[in-house]
Amino acid sequence: MLETTRFLLRKLASDRTAALGALIITLLVVVAIAAPVLSTHPGDVTEFHPPERLLPPSGDHFFGTDRMGADVYSRLLFGARITIAIAVIAIGASVLVGIPVGLVAGYYRNWVSDALMRISDIFLAVPQIVLAIAIAQTLGPSIENVILALSATYWPFWARLVYAETRSALNDTYVEASIALGASPWRVMILHVLPNISSSVIVRTTIGMGGTILTAAVLGFLGLGPPAPSPEWGRTIAESREFLPEAWWYATAPGLAIFLVVMGFNLLGDGLRDILDPRTRRSGDG
Repeated sequence: MLETTRFLLRKLASDRTAALGALIITLLVVVAIAAPVLSTHPGDVTEFHPPERLLPPSGDHFFGTDRMGADVYSRLLFGARITIAIAVIAIGASVLVGIPVGLVAGYYRNWVSDALMRISDIFLAVPQIVLAIAIAQTLGPSIENVILALSATYWPFWARLVYAETRSALNDTYVEASIALGASPWRVMILHVLPNISSSVIVRTTIGMGGTILTAAVLGFLGLGPPAPSPEWGRTIAESREFLPEAWWYATAPGLAIFLVVMGFNLLGDGLRDILDPRTRRSGDG
């Protein structure tokens, strides 16, 4: 395990774009964890300060203040916590549902397999953002409902991926040998198939984090995310619309944060794909 970790770190360090993505994500995690320490106004992110509303960037307020007079920089840091929590829990739930469904549907060739794949096809037939909006609108605005909406939206991606990879792995010699030796289906799936398709799952999960963060921001922008005065990035951008272009800093800071974080996960996902599966190396790479 240690050698594998060292190998990945060496490969990531040699790929500049992947290293940049890893750096951005690392900074996001550090910022979220250390938000109370890094924040210049940690106790004011959800309080009203009318005399200080809509102040431009300055030494006291690095990114200016918002309509409540709260420090945008501090709200941005605490908003990172919400962003990470939503993405990690939603993706984690999607993986926990999608992988078993894909394994079972890929291993067995019967009506159960067909039924599971038809269910995933129903979810995939509807654009993910539309389905997420519909679920969040029905349940009401809250972090928990955003996570539930995203989980229900994204699990079919992992189910389809694992299904296809499992069907392909069943034709490999080591799997056929295990079955011939009398290994149980679950032993074959967990000990032989899953470890050998893990690279595809890891890459899909990394890239999926970026898409989940973007979708969560869209839900927040539409008022379906955490309610005010939450510092969630999408909601912050929505609140800033009526003050543009005069208070340009209000929307710029969370907008850039969303852009950088999504780009970071995409860059890291591309790098991991090249490392874990050299056959899919990006065009132009040596």
